[in-house]
Amino acid sequence: MKFASFLNIGTIAVLTLLLAPCANAQFGIPPKGSAFSISQADLMQPEELNTLMHSKGTPRPLVLQVGSNVLFTEAHILDSEYAGPGSHPAGLQKLQARVMRLDRSTAIVLYCGCCPWNRCPNIAPAFKLLQDIGFTRVKVLYLANNFGADWADKGYPVERGN
Repeated sequence: MKFASFLNIGTIAVLTLLLAPCANAQFGIPPKGSAFSISQADLMQPEELNTLMHSKGTPRPLVLQVGSNVLFTEAHILDSEYAGPGSHPAGLQKLQARVMRLDRSTAIVLYCGCCPWNRCPNIAPAFKLLQDIGFTRVKVLYLANNFGADWADKGYPVERGN
């Protein structure tokens, strides 16, 4: 009986060690560089961006895709620009070069959509870069699954090519 209790405690301890990183990402401390590190206040839902892009009299934000160029060429948000993959130093340099001459209060929306939110390697580094260089009105488009499912398949406007 005592041995069985010891095994149960040991199993619980091992499971806790194995599952802690996943639990932290979803329920507590987000891993560094993870999309989960972006606060809810800094997220924008697809419906919100679509409405904003169609509003008359409201200045449109600069919309930058920070994922794969292949995916951008396949389809991207109407009038958005490709800014390089946020997970690569060359992509971050391209992003920085694109925004350097802008006023730091320019409204910018970043998006990727390469994969499910919890696995996106691009969005958090790009967001952090813009914060670090002083941009104050940066939002991140929350695409839970990917660009196709959360934007294109919902009928929001896309264009193809570069």
